[in-house]
Amino acid sequence: MSGADNVVWLGTPAFPEAARTALDDPQLRANLRRATGTIRDRRLAVAAELEDWEELRETAATIKRHTLRHLDHHLLRLEKAVTAAGGVVHWAADAAEANRIVTRLVEATGESEVVKVKSMATQEIGLNEALADAGIRAYETDLAELIVQLGGDRPSHILVPAIHRNRFEIREIFQREMGEWGVPAPEDLTAEPGDLAEAARLHLRERFLRAKVAISGANFATADTGTVVVVESEGNGRMCLTLPETLITVMGIEKVLPSFADLDVFLQLLPRSSTGERMNPYTSLWTGVTEGDGPRNFHLVLLDNGRTATLADEVGRQALACIRCSACLNVCPVYERTGGHAYGSVYPGPIGAVLTPQLVGVEHAASLPFASTLCGACYDACPVKINIPEVLVHLRAEAVEAERRDRLFPTSEALVMKALSVVLGSPRRLAAVQRLAAAVSRLVARDGRIGALPGPFARWSATRDTPAPARESLRAWWRRTRTPPSEDIRTKAERKR
Repeated sequence: MSGADNVVWLGTPAFPEAARTALDDPQLRANLRRATGTIRDRRLAVAAELEDWEELRETAATIKRHTLRHLDHHLLRLEKAVTAAGGVVHWAADAAEANRIVTRLVEATGESEVVKVKSMATQEIGLNEALADAGIRAYETDLAELIVQLGGDRPSHILVPAIHRNRFEIREIFQREMGEWGVPAPEDLTAEPGDLAEAARLHLRERFLRAKVAISGANFATADTGTVVVVESEGNGRMCLTLPETLITVMGIEKVLPSFADLDVFLQLLPRSSTGERMNPYTSLWTGVTEGDGPRNFHLVLLDNGRTATLADEVGRQALACIRCSACLNVCPVYERTGGHAYGSVYPGPIGAVLTPQLVGVEHAASLPFASTLCGACYDACPVKINIPEVLVHLRAEAVEAERRDRLFPTSEALVMKALSVVLGSPRRLAAVQRLAAAVSRLVARDGRIGALPGPFARWSATRDTPAPARESLRAWWRRTRTPPSEDIRTKAERKR
């Protein structure tokens, strides 16, 4: 399997083209602006309540750095603890192997349908599609994921997958599609949030009561106790994690924490950074299997899928510290205007721009590291202090170098940069070019501005006006109007004598 097969793509073109399409959709931009602004304001308010917020961030970053440096050790501890508690651990090197493992486990139960807790890892590997190919139907139970599934859509946000839909669009989807999947929506369904939630509740109830197999992701897993943690806001996940006979959890290997005590830090940071809440309404923790309580069978699938390769990059590996809170998306000016689909991956926004290229190989997602203004807002918002701008610049350099290696001839940009290095390397050459530029600009400038230019300068000048070079450079003006410093010092010395 190639790296490009590791992550499900949304069928969109490269980011610049996809973003251009998104920018032409005023409804999408209005939905995004309203939703991200609301979550952003709530996050700022609840984070400000904690005097030790920055200390919590630093502690979380330290724990994550330590864990990634000793990841193999903690994963083996996790496997031992889960096994001792009655669970079964499976190791999946890539998406294809993970899908085979989960499909085999479901088939062994004899069931043809499963209920699912919201999970980025299963979206990453395309599990629903793999199960469908085997004749197994997966039902999403998270409200936003349900909206996406019923609409034949793709998630566009880590926390709120249906953020690109407003309540009127959701009502239309429910009325049109619910009957095809199970209990239909009421005929008189309105677009009021309470009515929409009630329609979803009635639709999902029969799924929960008859499901024998559930599939979940994991927010964290603690190596010392083998405890797995899922946080959510609706309670649908709790139903999936407790009612079925078999529970299968697919977890990226980077989600492990060294100890149960570490949850004290992350369960303060995650809800505040994601939903702007002081704590999640539902925090579910389970350790293996317990007689008479919850599922009878528990399987934990540990997913690599490009993470080990990412770990080898000393700069890029910090992306693996991500706790999927989506705070970086909600403050990103690029995401707010383009939405998640433009990124082409199940991981949108700033974290997607640094994580996806590493999971699939920079050569397969070369445009994503450039989907940023490098304003640094994502770094300021990240609860585990991932320096996303640093990783973006690092990956941009890799993308440029990869393109350079594949080309027989240098690009026009590379030639321009080479010429600039020659010019800037000599004061005499720089002065000559400045005089030439001043002379030429008088032929093309209008009202002191240079408009669109031909050839390799067209892409730059087509979107911005460039100030015309001054008729006289600063160096030339200084030389003409000021006594050279050496002469001035000599004159003063002579006067003192």
